[in-house]
Amino acid sequence: MKPSEPTTLEDLTEVIRQLAAHYGLWMAESVHQLGLEAALDAEKEAGDRFFGILSGKLARALGVTPQEILAGTDQETLDKLGMALRSAWLAADGVWFQAIEKQADMVTAKRVNDTCWSRFSPLEARRAKDILGLPDNGGIPALKAALGVRMYAHLNRWEFTDETENSIVFRMTDCRVQTARKRKGLADYPCKSGGITEYVGFSNEIDSRFKCECIGCPPDEHPEEWVCSWRFTIEE
Repeated sequence: MKPSEPTTLEDLTEVIRQLAAHYGLWMAESVHQLGLEAALDAEKEAGDRFFGILSGKLARALGVTPQEILAGTDQETLDKLGMALRSAWLAADGVWFQAIEKQADMVTAKRVNDTCWSRFSPLEARRAKDILGLPDNGGIPALKAALGVRMYAHLNRWEFTDETENSIVFRMTDCRVQTARKRKGLADYPCKSGGITEYVGFSNEIDSRFKCECIGCPPDEHPEEWVCSWRFTIEE
């Protein structure tokens, strides 16, 4: 596109695509060069600065203040926008998996998937702690609060069961991915290895005392009432 040509929707989506890819590549290479802990610290600093800059630039382009970007937008529309973005996140996860599976095989795709979750889950947990103001080692109350603001929390149906003073069970009662496969007559996607990586990483970032146990997750057999189930126990 020449500078004099009008910007199109395709131009904007291409900018978003490259912005997301570049940000993600910085995160991935930071993990490679510095390790996950330092990379998460760097993402906190860079992310806070970047999204402040982004809000300011969008506001100036629209001729408003950052607080006015979505002013006047009704709650129903905001909810729909939030759901659209979260479901797009899930779609991105799916199309990447399929692309790697096509390039290589299922085993390679699962290995890439699990590696991504080993980095994203601690990041998501840190973001939840920051957004909610949760303390370090906040125990079961902090884990419940953090799980409630995850991407998946808005896409799937889930529930908690309090077992003891130091343990809870978290169940996914309806999973978009598995429900979609069921509609197509497909078997459950075997997500257990990724789930272990995901929930161990997330819970340990919330509180390092947590032990995460998989009660059941595909390819395990499971009842109709839930798709996967996880026990989180505080080990003193």
